[in-house]
Amino acid sequence: MVPAVDAIDHLELIGDAALGGDAIVNPRNARSILDDAARAAIRACVPTARFDEPLRRHCTLKIGGPADAYVEPASIDALVAVVRWARATAVPIVVIGGGSNLLVRDGGVRGLVVGTGGLRDLALVGPTTLRVQAGVSTGKVLSLALKHDLGGVEFLGGVPGSIGGGLIMNAGTYMGELKDVTTWVESVALADGALVRRDNAACGFRYRHSDLPPTEIVVAAELQLRPRPRAEIEADVKALRARRHEREPKKVASNGSTFKNPPNEFAGRLIESANCKGWHEGDAVCSPVHANWLVNTGAAKAAQLLRLIARVRAEVVRVHGVELELEVKLLGEDEQDEEVNDG
Repeated sequence: MVPAVDAIDHLELIGDAALGGDAIVNPRNARSILDDAARAAIRACVPTARFDEPLRRHCTLKIGGPADAYVEPASIDALVAVVRWARATAVPIVVIGGGSNLLVRDGGVRGLVVGTGGLRDLALVGPTTLRVQAGVSTGKVLSLALKHDLGGVEFLGGVPGSIGGGLIMNAGTYMGELKDVTTWVESVALADGALVRRDNAACGFRYRHSDLPPTEIVVAAELQLRPRPRAEIEADVKALRARRHEREPKKVASNGSTFKNPPNEFAGRLIESANCKGWHEGDAVCSPVHANWLVNTGAAKAAQLLRLIARVRAEVVRVHGVELELEVKLLGEDEQDEEVNDG
């Protein structure tokens, strides 16, 4: 049975540890570069900050070693404050947004890690205009549009995660992409905490990519929709949900697609025809349901998933002569201190 449109939020791939409530005390990580004074300063900016925090708690893949400090500011002002502190003290900043489309190595991330899950404002500000902060789930945006009989974001029914990450990668489906409805995007510059606004053209949106720079944190956007009968919106979303329900793995931790589709081809078809379905490294598995979903079926480590990624890539090159490009972003250190570049 295909889920109803109003049940979308319950099906989103989300992290498992929203910040708030009682402070969580994790074991001190010997690799941490933050002393007690730095930790106190971070908490003064963001009271819910967590230290030595396993990032698997904040990634949809449920994989990732500890961050020296992890913060989810509840306002743009708090975000600016902690960014300015980090820049003044030369503490590195890494942004993970909502934690989807991300693979964090087992050694974790040094310095300050920023999530945008606390930025949750969403409002209809005109007859067809939505303002949304980066931490709002794609499902909540779709639900608000549906409530007001507004079309243009039906494709979000097939896009898990948050709006901030979706903007950076121009998330979408065959029904459309965020570039089709975005008027402007606001971000906070990591260099000085300044607020930057770009119109659609300046964002450089293209297939699963944008020119929104990694030196900024996306915090908000304006979306321009169009009136559309609710029955038509519901029909399109249900069709998309049915397609996704039939083709995508269930009850596993995942980022969704692992590789980008090559030009005029589908990564999943290439992987499946290379007979990689079912391959595994421990609990990291090339899904038998959808070959382009390399998933965590239990307690997979990043090192295991990376070995599986390398095996699948090599076999697709051997069989098809095609080099698959990662859609997921890599962060952090492995357990032997070898650092990797973002990908």
